[in-house]
Amino acid sequence: MSLSKNQGGPGNSSRGSSSQEIIELLNNAQTSSGDTSKIDSLRIVQEIVIYKEPDLLDNFLDEILAFQTDRNQEVRKFVVAFIEEACKKDAELLPKVITNLQIMLSDQAVAVQKRVIQAMTHLYRSTLKWLSSATMISDGMEAAWSAMVRTKELIIQQIDSDNDGIRTHTLKFMEMIVLTQTHKGEDSAFKENDFCLDDVPLGLKLARPRKLEEDARRVFEEMVKYHGSAHISSANLMTCMGSLANIAKLRPEFMSKVITALEMLQANLPPTLAKSQVSSVRKHLKNQLLTLLKHRTAAEHFFTNITTLLTDLGASRDEVMKAMPQYDEMKRMARKKEREALKAAARAEEEATEAKRQEIDIADDEEEEEEFEDNGAQKRRSLDKLESAVDITEKFVFEQIKNPSFAAELVMVCMSKLPAEIPPHFNNTYTPIAAAGTETQVRHVSRLLAAQLTNAGLGPGVHLAEDQRHLRMGPNDADEDDLSGPGATSLSGGDGVRHGKLPMKLTPAGLSGRQVKKGQTLKDITKPLSDSTRKIMILDAIQRILKCEKAAAVGGIPDVRIKIITSLAASFSQEVRGLLLDFIFEDLSGRADLAFGWLFEEYCFFQGFNRSSNIFNRRPGDITAYSDILCSLINGINSRTEVSQLDRDTILRRLYLESPIITSEAISLLKQFCQEPGRALAGVTLMKDLVLKRPVKQLNFLNSILEFCSHEEPEVRETALSTVISLYERGELASIIEEYSVMFLKFLLLARPPDMLFGIDRGRPVVVSTWTEDIIRVCLNLYLALLPKCKKLLNNLAEVYVGTSGDIKRTILRIIEAPIREIGMESPELLALVENCPKGSETLITRIIHVLTEKSTPSPELVDKVRELYAHRVADVRFLIPVLTGLTRQEVTAALPKLIKLNPGVVKEVFNRLLGTTTNGITGAMSPADLLIALHNIDPSKCEMKIIIKATGICFQERNVYTMEVLTIVLQQLMEQKEIPLLLMRTVIQTVALYPHLIGFTMNILQRLIVKQVWKQKTLWDGFIRCCQRTKPQSFTILLQLPPAQLRSLLNQAEDLRDPLLVHVQGFTEAQRQHVPAAIMKVLYNVSEDEPEDGKAADVEPPGEQQQPPTEEKS
Repeated sequence: MSLSKNQGGPGNSSRGSSSQEIIELLNNAQTSSGDTSKIDSLRIVQEIVIYKEPDLLDNFLDEILAFQTDRNQEVRKFVVAFIEEACKKDAELLPKVITNLQIMLSDQAVAVQKRVIQAMTHLYRSTLKWLSSATMISDGMEAAWSAMVRTKELIIQQIDSDNDGIRTHTLKFMEMIVLTQTHKGEDSAFKENDFCLDDVPLGLKLARPRKLEEDARRVFEEMVKYHGSAHISSANLMTCMGSLANIAKLRPEFMSKVITALEMLQANLPPTLAKSQVSSVRKHLKNQLLTLLKHRTAAEHFFTNITTLLTDLGASRDEVMKAMPQYDEMKRMARKKEREALKAAARAEEEATEAKRQEIDIADDEEEEEEFEDNGAQKRRSLDKLESAVDITEKFVFEQIKNPSFAAELVMVCMSKLPAEIPPHFNNTYTPIAAAGTETQVRHVSRLLAAQLTNAGLGPGVHLAEDQRHLRMGPNDADEDDLSGPGATSLSGGDGVRHGKLPMKLTPAGLSGRQVKKGQTLKDITKPLSDSTRKIMILDAIQRILKCEKAAAVGGIPDVRIKIITSLAASFSQEVRGLLLDFIFEDLSGRADLAFGWLFEEYCFFQGFNRSSNIFNRRPGDITAYSDILCSLINGINSRTEVSQLDRDTILRRLYLESPIITSEAISLLKQFCQEPGRALAGVTLMKDLVLKRPVKQLNFLNSILEFCSHEEPEVRETALSTVISLYERGELASIIEEYSVMFLKFLLLARPPDMLFGIDRGRPVVVSTWTEDIIRVCLNLYLALLPKCKKLLNNLAEVYVGTSGDIKRTILRIIEAPIREIGMESPELLALVENCPKGSETLITRIIHVLTEKSTPSPELVDKVRELYAHRVADVRFLIPVLTGLTRQEVTAALPKLIKLNPGVVKEVFNRLLGTTTNGITGAMSPADLLIALHNIDPSKCEMKIIIKATGICFQERNVYTMEVLTIVLQQLMEQKEIPLLLMRTVIQTVALYPHLIGFTMNILQRLIVKQVWKQKTLWDGFIRCCQRTKPQSFTILLQLPPAQLRSLLNQAEDLRDPLLVHVQGFTEAQRQHVPAAIMKVLYNVSEDEPEDGKAADVEPPGEQQQPPTEEKS
C-alpha cells in the first residue's frame, strides 16, 4: 500500500520534506518491479532515518520492516542490515525488532540466514552492553533479552547445519559469546571496545555474570568438540582454529585447552580432507601457533608444547625465534597503557555531573568490586586447577612410558587397531621426528596422551580437579542467590513470571498490522462421508486415473501420473492394490515402469523416507507391504500363460535386477521357478547376475545356486554346477564355494545322509537313511566339478577317503577319473599328495596314478614320487604298476617277482603296461622277448615255480604279441645264457605246440642241449624227454646223438619211444646203419651190458646227484 501521511510537525519544514521524501521512496520501493531500484530506494531511506534524521526512525520503522516478506532475498538481506544499523544507533529499538530477526533466521534463503547470524554477532554484544548500562530493567528489556537468548541458542544449533557458510558464521558468533561472557585476564591482548564480563554489574540479575560465564564455557567446549570432529570441512576447521586462537589471546585462561586442541588436531587431522586441504590446514595451524607464541602466557607456560608442534609442522628455528615476544617491550607497553587508562578515568570522573555522582552507591560499588575481585581470583584459581589436571596426568603418563617395556606393550596393543593400508592423508601430514627418544619428545608424547585422557574424563588429574570443583561450588552459589532481594530482577533469559506478572509478549514490527479476513472453512460447508462411500469414490477416482494413460502421454506428464497412482496405491486399502495389479498385468511390457514406481514408493515407506508415513500408520522398517507387492508381481508374471516364456523371463529378470530390495520370499519364489521344467537355465543365470549385481543379498543368491548343485534334476544340477564354476573363476567368492564343496564332501564321513540333502526344494521329498551311490554322487558333484580348478582340495578327498566306509570308497574310485585326468600329472598339489600319502589312502593314490598313466607315459616327477613312496613308506608293489613304463629295466626286473604274485587280471595288466599293448602308441618299458626272458630268469627262491609258470602262460596267451619270431629270439637268448633256466624245456614244448613250423628250430635246441649235457639237471632232463616224446619222429635223430647211458635212461623213462626209435633205425640204409654205434644199438635192442664200452658212460652222473629244483607242474 502506498504512504500519503505527512510525518513532519508544523513549523518544521526540513523534517516535513524528509518525511515526504521517505514516503515517496517507500512507495517507489513497493511498486518497483526491479530489484536494484527497490534496494537503492531503501538504502536512501536508511541513510535518512538513521544518519540524517534519526528522529524519524521510529515513525517509519514498521514500513521499512514490512519488506522482510519480499520475494527477493537481497531485499530481505537489506532489512537485516537495516535492523543492525538501527539498533547500533538506538538500542531501545531491540524489543521491537528482535522478533523480526528470529523469523528471518529461519528464512528459506541461506544468504539471509547467514546475514542474520552476522548481525546477531554484533547485536548480542550491544544488547548485553545496553542492559549493563541501564539503571532499571523494564518489561521490554526483559522480553528482548529473553528473545535474544532464544535466538542465541538457535544460532548455536546451526553448527550442525548442512551449509558450510552457515557453520562458518556460527563459529564467529560462538567466538563472540565466549569473549563477551568471560573476564579479561592480566595478560589479555589489547582489543579496542572489548566488552566483556568485567563490564557487567553483579547486581544485574536478568543476566547473571556467573550464569553467563558458565554459558560461555559451555559454548567454548562445543567449539573445541567441533574443532576435533572427524567430519569438519577444511574451511570450517581453519575458521574454528582462528577463533580458538583469538580466544586464547584475548582470554588467556583458555590457553591450555586451546593448545591441547591444536596438539590433538596436528596428530589427528580429519580423514575427509584432500591433499591440498591438508597442506592448507597445516600451514594455517603453523601460522596460528606462531601468533600464539607472541603471547606472554603462551611463551611462559606452553613454550615447549608450541615449539614441538611447530617443529613437527616444519617451522624453522628462525621463524620460532622471530615469533618470541620481547619482554622488555611488553612491560614498557603495559606501563604506557596503564598510564593512559588512569588519565582517561580521571577525565571521565571530572566530566561526570554532581547529580549523577550522588545517585551512585559508593558502598555497594566497593562491595561489588571486592566480590568481583574475589570472583576473578576464584576463576583464575579454577584455571590453575584445570591446567593442573592436564599437568598431573602428564606427569603420570610420563612416569609410565619412561619404562621401555610398558611403552613397547602400549605400542603392541595399539598395533591391532592400525588400518591395513596407510591412509592417504598420513603421507601428507607425517614429518620425521627430529628429537625422537629424547626427554623432550617423550614429554611431548606424554602431553598428547594426557590431553586426550583429560578430555575423556580419565587420569588422576581429572579426579583431583573434580574434587576441588565440588569444594568451591557451595558458598559462591549461596552468596549470589542471597543478592537477589525483594527489589531485584531475577531472569536468566527465560520467559518466567516476574513479580507475579506475565512476561511481555513481543510481536514482529511491520507485520502485526496485517489482518487476515476469516472466511468459511471446508469443515463448515461439508459433511463427512461414510467409509463405504469413501472407498467407492477412491476406487472410481483411481480407475479414472488409470484409464487416462494415453491422455497423460499426450500431455507429456506420464511420470506425474505414475507418481499419483503409486502414491495412492501405497497409501490406501488392499482393494486399490488389487486394482492396480490387474491393470499392470493387462500389459506387462508397457506398464513395467508403473510396477517399478509402485515398488519404489513402498520402499520409501519401508525406509521412512515418506513424510506421510505417520498419517497412514506406516511404521518404518515394516517390509510386509513391500514384500507382498513384489511377490504378487512375481507370481502374476509367472502365471500369465498368454505371454510368451521369453517375455516372462525378460520381465522377471528386470524385476529382480531393478527392484530396490529382494526379500527372502522373492528368493524362495525364484528357487521354485528354477525347478520348473525348461526354466533352469534362465533361473540360475538370473541368480548368477543377482550374485554379481546385488551385493546386499549376494550370499543368499549364491547359497541358492550352491543348493541346486545337489539337486536331483540333472538339468538344474548341471546348470548350477557350470554357473558355480564360472563364479569361482572370477575369484571374489572362491573361498565360500570351496568351503561349501568341502562341507558336502565331509558329509560322507557321517553314518547316514544328512537331512539337508532331502526335501522338495532338493528334488528328493523322501528321506533316505542309508548311503546309496546316487546320494554319494550328490555329495561329490560340486567337489569333483571344482577339483580341477582348485587342486588344493585333493587333500580333503584323501582325508575323507580314509575315514569313510567301503561302499563310499568304491564309489569314489569309480567317479574320480574325469577330474583327475583334467588335473594332470604335472600338478604340484597332486605330486605332494602322492609324496605324503595318508595312511589308509593307498588304494585312492594308486587309482589316481593309474588314471593319469592309463593313456600317457608317466612324467619323471611322478615316477620319482612313486619310487620314493615305494622305497620308504609304502612297500606295496601295486603302487609301481601305473608307473612301470617310467621305471628302468633293472627296477622292473627287481619288482617282477612281486608283481606276478598278484591277481591274474592284475598280472595281465602289468604285462600290458610293460609291453605297451594297451596305451595309445606309447612304447612299453620292455619288449615281449625281454619280458619272457626275465620271467625265465626269476630266482625260484623269490617266487614259487608254479607262479612263474602261470605268468609265462599269460604271455603265451597273447599270440599276437608272442609270435613265432619273438619266441625264436627268446629261445636263442635263453640258450646262450650260461645258466639254462629251469623253465626252458617247458617253453620249448609250448613254442613247438603253438608253432609246429618251428620243429626244425626245436631240434636244433635239443641238439644244443645235448652238447650242454642237459641230463645233469633233472628238471631240464625231464623236459627234454617230454619234448622228444612230443616231437617224434623228428626227435629220433636227436635221440641217437645221446650217449648210450643217457639214451638207456631216456628209453627206460619213455618206453613208448623205444620201439618207434628202433623201427626208425632199422629203416636206415646199410651205410646209415654203420654210423650208429653198437652201444646205441644194444640200448635200442635193450641188451644189457655188464660194463660200459670205452668208458663213455663213466662220466655220466646220475640225475639224482644234481640239485633238484622245486617240483614242477605236469604240462
